[in-house]
Amino acid sequence: MRIGELSRRSGVPVPTIKYYVREGLLPAGQLTSPNQASYDDGHERRLRLIRALLDVGGLSLAAIGDVLRVVDDPERPVHKVLGFAAKRLAQPAGDDPGPELDDARDEVAELVERRGWRADAAGPAGESLAEVIVALRRAGHGGFVELLDAYAAAAEPVARADLDYVGRRVAREDLVESVVVGTVLGEAMFGALRRLAHVDASARAYEDGRGADGGEGGGGVGAGGSGGASDAGDASDADGGG
Repeated sequence: MRIGELSRRSGVPVPTIKYYVREGLLPAGQLTSPNQASYDDGHERRLRLIRALLDVGGLSLAAIGDVLRVVDDPERPVHKVLGFAAKRLAQPAGDDPGPELDDARDEVAELVERRGWRADAAGPAGESLAEVIVALRRAGHGGFVELLDAYAAAAEPVARADLDYVGRRVAREDLVESVVVGTVLGEAMFGALRRLAHVDASARAYEDGRGADGGEGGGGVGAGGSGGASDAGDASDADGGG
């Protein structure tokens, strides 16, 4: 296909495609004449991956170049390619609250060992979790950390489902694109499902319209459950449980 068709099929403007070629992010097309080149499905897959890394993953072009070099390395096993892409998406904030963060890192390491996970507790995802633990304690919700194992148990089947979806892809570009989209949008989807579950759990726990302490209404459960209280109230009213 010519570059115009590649642009139409990928949704990427022609000037941007040419820029990606100049920057080495996209392989040049096969020259068919001094002024024309032909492109194929591989170029379309690569453009789709670049846009996923840029628009969904929020990576810089330099970081995208790093990921693409790993994708193009035939000596790099697929699981290493996927792991590299996932790590670039899970960059921690970089704050260092001192002993608080050190304690949280120890807790993350203990969690990983306790669950028998073959994961690096000191990697970006583990560091992000440690920072969340510190933030919870600073917000006065340190007790929420006691739910780490419950959350970990819930995350395991979700991770297996993610990998099952990714495993349906064949091309390395498609695999990495699935990881990027699944990591960013999959987390958003899981968060939305969690909030819906909060509504259901809250409605069931407070279906008579009174909290456990005799007060009115039921709130959302857990950190990050914003909207749970009002949604649960709405659900209760709709069911006639007021």
